[in-house]
Amino acid sequence: MSQFRLTQISDTHLARRLKLLIDNFHCVSEHIDATRPDLVLNTGDVAFDGPTSRDDLAFAAELHRALPVDCRYLPGNHDIGDNPTAVGPVPTQLPTEATCGAFTSVFGADRWQFEAAGWCFIGLNSLIMNTGLDSEAAQFDWLAAQLDKAGGKPVALFLHKPLYLDLPTDPEKPETAIRFVPQPARQRLIEMFGKVDLRLVGSGHVHQRRDYTFGHVRQIWAPSAGFVISDARQERIGIKETGLVEYRFQPDSFEVRHVRAKGQADVDLDVLLGKAPSA
Repeated sequence: MSQFRLTQISDTHLARRLKLLIDNFHCVSEHIDATRPDLVLNTGDVAFDGPTSRDDLAFAAELHRALPVDCRYLPGNHDIGDNPTAVGPVPTQLPTEATCGAFTSVFGADRWQFEAAGWCFIGLNSLIMNTGLDSEAAQFDWLAAQLDKAGGKPVALFLHKPLYLDLPTDPEKPETAIRFVPQPARQRLIEMFGKVDLRLVGSGHVHQRRDYTFGHVRQIWAPSAGFVISDARQERIGIKETGLVEYRFQPDSFEVRHVRAKGQADVDLDVLLGKAPSA
């Protein structure tokens, strides 16, 4: 395969009761039907409330399986629960082996590796990092084996949470720690991927579109396909809009295209929940 076309969607937050998000997903579906990439990847928060509603997971899977191309998935905090951090409050829903198992029973593996167009693609479950679960240790062991087999190929990493804001050495802050892969797992990942030719890190979670390069690694934050978060609730880091990301990989190079599906709306979280924005 001389080229490989991948479409990344993220933070779809699907549930039967949320028509505005379903409408946005249908817009995305029509775009995918028109463009026909080789693979669609949802980088997490596939469902609106996976840890407490198995129906949200099932409904999200139903909509994705109607897409005309193959899909892969990674879990987000709204699918299995959120990471504990060293400096922030304990999340109300931590990942458990049970919530991870519920996700994989519906969507398949929560970590994966494949090769295409001369590239090595790796997807990781970033939400079990720093949890102490057996699956966290198993994933790191699995990752070490996959990186040993990369064979000098350029590597693209996908996960739900960005590794960091701007720099690998960014300190964790209580108010923003849940936005990024927590320490010390973050440093361990950086060291492991420092031994291979990492070129790309694709993530979601923040509901803001961002595209920058640190060193020789391009960092792509996919926006939410479903909704945006007001400035009153969340500081502006990138571009607040709904959309998706299209990649075209060729041996030793890749291109990125930031797009919005026709008809996709910037649904505001406060409107979605019927709440006034926080001060």
